[in-house]
Amino acid sequence: MKLGPVHVLVIALLASTPSWAMDTPKPDPKEPEKKDAIARQPIEQARAAIARQDWTLAQAILRDAVAREPRDADLHNLYAYSLRKGPRPDMDLVFRHYNEALRIDPRHLAAREYLGEAYLMSGNVAKAKELLAELDGLCKPGCAERADLKRAISTFERQHASK
Repeated sequence: MKLGPVHVLVIALLASTPSWAMDTPKPDPKEPEKKDAIARQPIEQARAAIARQDWTLAQAILRDAVAREPRDADLHNLYAYSLRKGPRPDMDLVFRHYNEALRIDPRHLAAREYLGEAYLMSGNVAKAKELLAELDGLCKPGCAERADLKRAISTFERQHASK
């Protein structure tokens, strides 16, 4: 199928916007809430800080939230994300929290994608590709996390091909 100029523009706009897939998608409003409004407050504050790229504030909010709710995969995932995106990321801590998110919720797609991106930051393409293969088995068609990790691996390989 040939894409027209409007399709290309829409795809370009979607690809250039900041990703909201930092964690598991928000639940369907028809489903019972996993957490009450008070318990969700730190995650919403952290998302707002992440949207502003205020990594220090996001890290502080999420560090405290993880200490209070150590069994919440989304909190571990967002904490690792904020650490990875911030200045001078402590990659040991990043890996620890992504892996904890996956230990708590082995089907957490965003944690799997972002762990793959963390491996790319460390130059470990093979581990990133392993996570991509895992996403192949977990994702439904059109899975954003799989597409994003595949694109990140491709970009990494292109950038490092001439080195």
